Amino acid sequence: MPPRSPLPQRLGLDSAWMRSPDRDPANPRPWPTMRDWLHHRLSEHIDVDAFIADERFVLDSGAPLRADAEYRSHTFVWFYRDLPEETPVPGAVHVVHRDDRIVVVDKPPFLSSIPRGKHITESVVVRMRHELGLPELTPMHRLDRVTSGLLILATERRWRGAYQSMFMRGEVSKTYHAVARIRDDLALPATVRNHLRKRHGTWQGEEVPGLEPNSESLVELERELPTEGGGERRGVYRLTPRTGKTHQLRLHMLGLGIPIEGDPLYPVVQEIAVDDFSTPLQLLASELRFSDPIDGGERRFASVREFPLGAPQAH
Repeated sequence: MPPRSPLPQRLGLDSAWMRSPDRDPANPRPWPTMRDWLHHRLSEHIDVDAFIADERFVLDSGAPLRADAEYRSHTFVWFYRDLPEETPVPGAVHVVHRDDRIVVVDKPPFLSSIPRGKHITESVVVRMRHELGLPELTPMHRLDRVTSGLLILATERRWRGAYQSMFMRGEVSKTYHAVARIRDDLALPATVRNHLRKRHGTWQGEEVPGLEPNSESLVELERELPTEGGGERRGVYRLTPRTGKTHQLRLHMLGLGIPIEGDPLYPVVQEIAVDDFSTPLQLLASELRFSDPIDGGERRFASVREFPLGAPQAH
């Protein structure tokens, strides 16, 4: 782990850092200057000389890195990344609960939980760090970008371990709701157990027949929705995952022949523009229940969103 950054967060984002390699007795100065090392590592991505001239690289002390600084091994250099322009994601992040240890938010669809890929400032973490003034705010579990609903975040580093371990041990009861068509020939409630796998670099996960199940979900039809214009019957389903594999509920509903409405990946991958927010996935993380790992108190949180979900509105 690096030492604490000499640069404060900017827009809820930590500064980036690089560390020069440990000393090699056979070649103690593989680069004449720190500038040469940074150019070797970063020149494909940024204009190193411009960053140095603008004093955008700093050392642990906070002093700017000079262009002629001699190379030193095991030295940290800090800087702010240039952020790409992002289309604002519509919809408010509702704070359902906040105390000294955790913040529980109800996120809209299309908003990433963490900064990654094309979604940096438009993420729950960056938004809420900035809005709540909590620079160490960190999510304790995953929620897909297209999924709406409840997400728990730790307010400080010191609380992360206890709450993350709780999720890893499967001690959190989760309830989701989804909209899908109704099949008259499908017997419900149904418990789905199978082996799911998602290969790195692929969009879709898959069921692997013949392997020991590593996923389990209970699927129940909660209510039927009004039918419009003689269309097919649709319902709101209550989904209770007992494991937490990637895309588990989406794959289990697909396997039952009732894929979730608005899903851009299942049954087929759809080419949807990153700024198209017109058709939200009808999947909502609607309830979380657990015994608090710090004080033992019983916790229950419920989504405040109306369901089924409409297209999110600008906040």
